[in-house]
Amino acid sequence: MTEDFGSIVEQSYNSNPKYTEIKAGLPEDYKDIKTLRDLLAINYKLVGVKEQLRRNLISLIDTGGSKYPGIIGFDDDVLPALDRAILSGHDIFLIGQIGQAKTKLVQTIAENLLSPIPIIQHSITNDCPFDLPKNELALLLDEKDAHIQSPKFHISPESAEQIRDNKLDTPIEWLAGKDRYKYVLATPDISVKDLVGYIDAIKVAKKGIEMYKIESYSPGQLMQAKHGIFCLDELPVLDPRKQVALLSVLQEGIFTTGSYPIIFEPKIAFFATANPIDYTHSGKVIEPLYDRLKSHIHTHYPKTMESEMMIILQEANISKSLILSPLLKTLAKVVQKTRNSPQINQERGVSARLGIHGLELLVGEAERTRALSKKILSIPRISDMHCLDQIIKFELSELDDTVKNREKVFDEFLKESIKEICLEYLEGVENELLESIKYEFLEKTFQVSQNLIWENGQTSYSNQLENFSNLKNLIESKLDIIQSSQNTLKKQVEHFKINSKNVELTDLQENELRSTLLEIILEGLCWTNPKILDKNEAGYVSA
Repeated sequence: MTEDFGSIVEQSYNSNPKYTEIKAGLPEDYKDIKTLRDLLAINYKLVGVKEQLRRNLISLIDTGGSKYPGIIGFDDDVLPALDRAILSGHDIFLIGQIGQAKTKLVQTIAENLLSPIPIIQHSITNDCPFDLPKNELALLLDEKDAHIQSPKFHISPESAEQIRDNKLDTPIEWLAGKDRYKYVLATPDISVKDLVGYIDAIKVAKKGIEMYKIESYSPGQLMQAKHGIFCLDELPVLDPRKQVALLSVLQEGIFTTGSYPIIFEPKIAFFATANPIDYTHSGKVIEPLYDRLKSHIHTHYPKTMESEMMIILQEANISKSLILSPLLKTLAKVVQKTRNSPQINQERGVSARLGIHGLELLVGEAERTRALSKKILSIPRISDMHCLDQIIKFELSELDDTVKNREKVFDEFLKESIKEICLEYLEGVENELLESIKYEFLEKTFQVSQNLIWENGQTSYSNQLENFSNLKNLIESKLDIIQSSQNTLKKQVEHFKINSKNVELTDLQENELRSTLLEIILEGLCWTNPKILDKNEAGYVSA
C-alpha cells in the first residue's frame, strides 16, 4: 500500500506536538527518534536558535541552575547584561582585552543554552527536515525525481537526495549545541567566499553541473553554522568589504552570494568580539555593522584575588599535582600587580593566561627537579618560581620595551608578591622567637634548593633543621595555618564549582607540606623589620 506522504506531512505540520520537552524543542525520548518517520509521528516542531537560548535561559533562572558554568568573576555585571541580551534575542558584541574569557563565554552559551536538534545525517549545513515548507517536503517524499526550484536555500542538494532516496526512513541524528558552535578568527586572509560560500569548480567539472545551479554551491562558514552560534573573534580585523557581507545577516537574517538567484538563511545567533583599542578606533568596525550588533557588553579582568585564583586553577592544564594555597595566591598576586602597574601598557592588557600558564610552568618545574624523588604528586614551591620569566607577555609603557626591562619589572612584582605572602605566615610571631632564630643562624647557613626535599640525605631539610631548633618549632607551629588555608581554598573551589581533575587540594603530605612551609618562613624572615635573615648563593644566613 502506497503511503500518502502529503497527508502525513500535512497532519504533522498542522498538529500540536505529541511529546514532553525536557529543554526548548527537545523531546523527552529524543534518543529513540532516529528517522524522519519518527519526527513526523510526534509532530516535531523545530525551535529557532535564539528562542532556544531564551527559553533555556528562562528555565535555568527559574530552577536556579548554572547558566554559564566555568565563567568566573562576571556575576555582578557581565552576566546580567548577557541575560538581558539573550532574553531580548540580540546579536551580541563582546568588547574586552586579551584573556578576558570572551570566546570561552560564547562557547559556554552554545554548550549550556542550546538544545540538541535533529538534522539529516551527515549534513554539513545542519539541515533539519523541517527547514522545508510542508509542500516541498511532501514533494521530495512523493517523487523520486523531484527537484525543488525555490528562491530560498532550505536544505542542501545532498540532504534533499537523502530524502528522495530514503523517504520516511531518512536517518537523522541529534546535534548538540556544542557541535553547532562555529568559531571563526578574523584574519586578513579570510575572504568573503569563506564567509558566504562559493561556486565549487570541482563539482562543476566532475558532475557536469551548471555553474549557477545550487548543486555547485559550496557552503561557507555562515551556512555551516546554521541553527547554531556563529562567533567571529576580533571583528575589527576584517576589512570593510568583508564586514559588509555580514550586514544583511544581522539585519534580515539572510544573505546572497555570487550569481546564485537564491537567498540563504543561516538562522544563527551572531556573536562578535573585539579588543577595546580596535573597537574604539575610527573605521575599524563599519558604522552600519556597529549599529546592527544590538547589545555591546564590556568584559573585564578578575576584580578579586579569589576570582583570579579560581580561574588559574580551573584553566591550567597540568598533571596530577598538589597545589598549595600560598603558592597559588602568590601567583595571583603577581598577575594583579602586573595588571595594576603604570609601568605596563594597560591598553594592551595583561591576559589571565599569565597566571594559568604560570601554574603550568610551576608544576612542570617541580616535576623536572623532583620527579625522581618517588613522590606521588608534584608540589610546586617558592624555590620553583624563578622559572616564571617564561610567561612574560606584557608590554612596557614607561621603559623601553625590551626583554631585559620586562624581566626586570616582572622580577620586582614577583619579589613583592613573595614578600607579602611569606610575611603573612610570620604574623603574631613574638620578637623573642625571631631573635632566637637569628642567633641560631650565627656562623650557620641553611641551604635551600629545588632538588632538596624533606628527607633525602645529609642536606635534606629535616637534617638541616636539627641544627635550628627554634626555626623547627616555628615551622611546626605554623602547620595548622597552612592546612587551614588549604581547607579555605577547597571551600572556594567547591563554591565556584571548579572542575580541575588533576588538582589536589587536601591530600596534604606532611613532609612535603613542611618543605613548602620552611621555604615560606625562611623567605619571610628576610623581609621582617628588622631583618632576621639574608639570602646569598649558599643559602640563608643571619642578617
